[in-house]
Amino acid sequence: MNSTNAVEVVNLNKIYSTSFGKKKVFALTDLSLTVPAGSIFGLLGPNGAGKTTLIKLLLSITFPDSGSAKILNEDISNIKIKKKVGYLPENHKYPPYLTGGETLKFFGKLSGLDGSSLDKKVDELLELMNLTRWKKSKIKTYSKGMMQRLGLAQAMINDPDLIFLDEPTDGVDPIGRKEIRDVLVQLKNTDKTIFLNSHILSEVELITDNVGILNKGKLLREGTVKELTEKKEEYRLSFDEILNPEILTGINGLKKDKDEYYNLKVNDLHELNTVIDSLRNRSVLIKEIIPQKNTLEEMFISLIQEANKEEKK
Repeated sequence: MNSTNAVEVVNLNKIYSTSFGKKKVFALTDLSLTVPAGSIFGLLGPNGAGKTTLIKLLLSITFPDSGSAKILNEDISNIKIKKKVGYLPENHKYPPYLTGGETLKFFGKLSGLDGSSLDKKVDELLELMNLTRWKKSKIKTYSKGMMQRLGLAQAMINDPDLIFLDEPTDGVDPIGRKEIRDVLVQLKNTDKTIFLNSHILSEVELITDNVGILNKGKLLREGTVKELTEKKEEYRLSFDEILNPEILTGINGLKKDKDEYYNLKVNDLHELNTVIDSLRNRSVLIKEIIPQKNTLEEMFISLIQEANKEEKK
C-alpha cells in the first residue's frame, strides 16, 4: 500500500444480523477508497448509508466481515497507531458536571499527557475554538455549537496526524460553522489529514479536496468536488452587447439566457473553438466563457435518486 495515503480501504464488507440472525443488513459492500495524506476528505451519504459504520471499522470500534484497511500505513488492527488518531463521534456526550477545561484535561490524560504540557495544550485548544471564557463553565451550560467546538478540541488533544469527524458542524450556527471550517483548513496546512462525515453538502464543498458518495453501503462515486460537479462541455458566454438574432444563424447550441448571458452546449473542445471562431469572424467581442457546473448538492441528489431507481428495477 502507498505511504502517501492516510487511509486505504480495500473490498471492505460489514453485515449486521437482525431478528435472531434471520435478516441480514449489508452496512458496507465491497467498499474501496483512498484518502491522500495531508488532505480533507468528505464522505457523503443519506442517513443509514454506512458512513458511521466505516469510521467505526477504521477505528476498530467494530470489525469487518471481510476486506482490509490501513490507516497511516498500518493495518487497522495495530492498536499503537491509535495514538496518532483523533475522533469526534456524532452526538457526543460529556459528563455535565465537568467544566470545558476539565473535560479536555480528562481526555488529555487518557492520551498520556500530563503536567504543564497538558495545561498548555488545553489553553491553546480552548483559544483556538473560541471557548477560553467558558473554560470554567460546566458542560451542562454549553450550547450545541459550543459542544461541537469542544468536541473538535477533544479530537485534537493528542496532536493527531489523522482526525475522524462525524458531523462536526451539526447544530452549529453559520458563524460557528465558518470558525470550524477555518480550523480544519489550518489543520490541513500543518499536514494533518481530516476524514469527515457530513450531510451539510454546502460545507463539504467549501473545504474538501476529495469526496466519496456512499449509499446503502456502496460507494457510488469518488473524486474531487470539481470532477463530480462539472457539467461536461456546457458553457455560459457573455458579450459586449446583446447580439442580434441574425448573428447567431448557423451557430448550433448557442441560446440566449436571462440577463446578458448565452448558454452553449457542445460535444467537445474542438466544437467549442469552432463556435468561438464563428463568433469572432462575425466581429463579436466575447467578454466571458464560463464552464458550467452543478452544485455538490444537485449532483448528490441526482446520484442517490439514480442509484435507488436502479435498485428497484
